Amino acid sequence: MELRELGGTGLRVSAVGFGASPLGNVFGDVPRDTARSAVRRALDLGVNFFDTSPYYGGTISESVLGDCLRHAAVPRDQFVVATKCGRYKDEGFDFSAARVTRSVDESLVRLGLDYVDILHAHDIEFTSLDQIVNETIPALQKIKESGKARFIGITGLPLSIYPYVLDRVPPGSVDVILSYCHFGINDTSLVDLLPYLKNKGVGVITASPLAMGLLTDSGPPEWHPAPEQLKSACRAAAEHCGRKGKSITKLAMQYSLMNNEISTVLVGMNSSKQVEENVAAALELSTSGIDEELLHEVESILEPVKNVTWPSGIEQS
Repeated sequence: MELRELGGTGLRVSAVGFGASPLGNVFGDVPRDTARSAVRRALDLGVNFFDTSPYYGGTISESVLGDCLRHAAVPRDQFVVATKCGRYKDEGFDFSAARVTRSVDESLVRLGLDYVDILHAHDIEFTSLDQIVNETIPALQKIKESGKARFIGITGLPLSIYPYVLDRVPPGSVDVILSYCHFGINDTSLVDLLPYLKNKGVGVITASPLAMGLLTDSGPPEWHPAPEQLKSACRAAAEHCGRKGKSITKLAMQYSLMNNEISTVLVGMNSSKQVEENVAAALELSTSGIDEELLHEVESILEPVKNVTWPSGIEQS
């Protein structure tokens, strides 16, 4: 598995990252032995980056991931763990200094770790971005200084949140960003921001290469916020791949791995089989490349909805 530098952190993370939200049973029950074997298989195949949050499954994801990592019994310096703060299943959003400071301690207990490699403020578009600038990030800096988190980041859907915050905090205050649903076959708008982020010395993580289920044979969940025109076009693209005996999921995964400016692509996994499929897609990409003909056909189907997204968060004054 290819390792990539994560901004200026010095961390080298696997191109495929293990999204641990499914371990919180958010897409159905995952038996503990299934979760353990998935994490063990990921480590064996060179996946070293694991991402979770107290929000996923109402803290279950963190607890299960911690158990899986202990069970795998690999040295702490051989894996990278990111968790988040500020968004909670029962409490909603709370980015106050007091809450995020308490949050990291709670997360470390659940994960069974002395420190996390990255602590993100989770979905910051749901609060005042000025609070993030003036209160949350200074609190995260203190957590970093304490050694409980090595690096800090911010996450969210609207791309405008990143320059807003990064232009208002001291240089080097934010080490990484985690963007989702903006670097895939249907939406490449993150690319426009990459030179800016590189100039700021910020590492880039992307998530949801399958656009939260849009680019799958089974389609998105009922609650998916995408407009109908986008859902319909993605459905047509998936059906086109199916008629050719190809997998839109594999194509989408490979597409998201193609840009080396993005350090890691997070994809939710809950079984050894999913781990093996994602790693196989990455290895096939590095040896024989992507199916260019199929990619062009899918891109043309999705062209009318290119970069179509959906609102997320509160109106920022």
